[in-house]
Amino acid sequence: MAVKSAPLKVERIQARAKRYRGWEFVKKDKVIRRTYSFPTFPAAVRFVDYVAELAEAAEHHPDIDIRYNKVTLSLSTHDAGGITDKDFALAAAIDQR
Repeated sequence: MAVKSAPLKVERIQARAKRYRGWEFVKKDKVIRRTYSFPTFPAAVRFVDYVAELAEAAEHHPDIDIRYNKVTLSLSTHDAGGITDKDFALAAAIDQR
């Protein structure tokens, strides 16, 4: 059985989000979010495939929005009701590309 993560406090989320280039804390949605731009639609889809593999391995799945050559990822730990360490770990893994 997986251990349930506790949501982080707003002040901690804000401080951590500043360390992740391009990620922003969206308080009203209880997510950290980043938009990536690519030269083409196929390149954007390949990035989504990369994120899907990471998410499956982490058993933690982001909300993904694809708009032609832009991909927006929103991370939140839904079963915890907010942002947890899992979200920042996945953000860091995604940014390793």
